[in-house]
Amino acid sequence: MSATLTGTSPAREFAANFAQSRIAVAGFAALCLILIVAVGAPLISPQNPYDLAQLDIMDSKLAPGESSASGATYVLGTDDQGRDMFSAILYGLRISLGVGVLSTVAALALGLAIGLIAAYAGGWLDALIMRLVDLQLSFPSILIALVLLAVLGQGVDKIIVALITVQWAYYARTVRGNALVEKRKEYVDAAVCLAYSTPRVLFRHILPNCLPPLIVVATVQVAHAIALEATLSFLGLGMPITSPSLGLLISNGFTHLLSGKYWISFFPGIALLVTIVSINLVGVQLRDVLNPRLR
Repeated sequence: MSATLTGTSPAREFAANFAQSRIAVAGFAALCLILIVAVGAPLISPQNPYDLAQLDIMDSKLAPGESSASGATYVLGTDDQGRDMFSAILYGLRISLGVGVLSTVAALALGLAIGLIAAYAGGWLDALIMRLVDLQLSFPSILIALVLLAVLGQGVDKIIVALITVQWAYYARTVRGNALVEKRKEYVDAAVCLAYSTPRVLFRHILPNCLPPLIVVATVQVAHAIALEATLSFLGLGMPITSPSLGLLISNGFTHLLSGKYWISFFPGIALLVTIVSINLVGVQLRDVLNPRLR
């Protein structure tokens, strides 16, 4: 029965289906909270951890809840450079989420275009593109990113380029498989008979019907990009030390774990874990909602 006959809009139907999983709703709520505190970090955090003028080396390695000589209380303690861990985590979330989302959107656009071209063109071009995709997917993502960053160096732009290079093949394969199915349907034959241009057939007719699985893949890949960026930063090849992401914050406190200064790595690790788990919970529920066969 159509949405018009039942009186239910597609948006409400989607929201109702998504809300059937309480775990997914909790994950979505946690993700919204993380996005709010990350975007509002300059307004929420009591300290700018990137401003060296606000750091005092005498406040280094203070335990959670301990106060400094100036009277400031650090709820989550400080790291070895005197940074407030609460402020550093909020700013680290901004970097991790920003890098993950930007790299995913860029890789999605690139992989989407390549996959559509491969499916629509067919022949030797399709075979060539898919062999390149198979070749890239045969290597571990961390290995490709390590090689690229070893050549390009550190920096936000460098790590985004590395993450785009790692991710585009997933989208190209996904959209190509769905586009091959849509390409054989009558509405595409009708569009071709009406002499529509190839870009119009691809992006206005085939692409909208390939978006649901791409949305699911993109959601999961955001979590994968954040985890990969954290891994690279932990290894010292990701973000520069002046702009610490969650991975770099964990790396900074790793050497102090055995000395009892657990909070320097523990709290950024918890923030990273909650972020990745909440994104994955939303992605899994989106997969179930957008795929009628799984409902």
